[in-house]
Amino acid sequence: MSTLATVHHHRELPDTPHNLWMRDELADLLDLPHDGTRVEIIGGEIVVSPGPDMAHNFIVQDVSEAFAVARAQDPSFPWRCVVTQDLNLSELHDGYIPDLCVLDKESAAQGRREQLRKALPDHLELALEVTSPSTASYDRSPGRRRVSPTKWNGYARVGIPYYLLVDRDPNVARTILFAEPDTAKGEYRESVSWEFGETVKLPDPFGLEITTDEWEPWQRS
Repeated sequence: MSTLATVHHHRELPDTPHNLWMRDELADLLDLPHDGTRVEIIGGEIVVSPGPDMAHNFIVQDVSEAFAVARAQDPSFPWRCVVTQDLNLSELHDGYIPDLCVLDKESAAQGRREQLRKALPDHLELALEVTSPSTASYDRSPGRRRVSPTKWNGYARVGIPYYLLVDRDPNVARTILFAEPDTAKGEYRESVSWEFGETVKLPDPFGLEITTDEWEPWQRS
């Protein structure tokens, strides 16, 4: 099973975790290996997690390909996807690396043209996260065992319109689309879910379907 570390003590760092993350210095200061290990700041905590497994990555690819197919069928389709793009939530002093970001074509073109290293919440229409054993509690809405804000809170707080969560936990095994963010409370007011094997139907402004026949929960240890 993959492992995760949360770094709680920041006193020895030469700057704030967010500033270091913004300058791409945090991973080196923590002496992290360059093997796909991710470092994010979630709810003010430095969270280090290993790279995802292949099943995880293929789910991300399935979602991205659904958007690509829609674009191929309709040249006016306005949505573009980018994977593992740093996302700066500066007003929260957080920094995430979503599994997939969905942007409109104008924002995507701007990012390409300006060679942006950190996307901003205003660029995103949808963020996708696929859970793993080490990160699930950070991706979901907070439960009884977690007090600190999660990505669910952060995405809502900065007003990202849609948050698509693919929860591979064998006890859950479903996809949930959250909508209607309440930026003041940091919560999504609406949600709809699908079991694995059911077709995910993203509503307007996307209007596309994603098959999940090959999606599987992670293996129990």
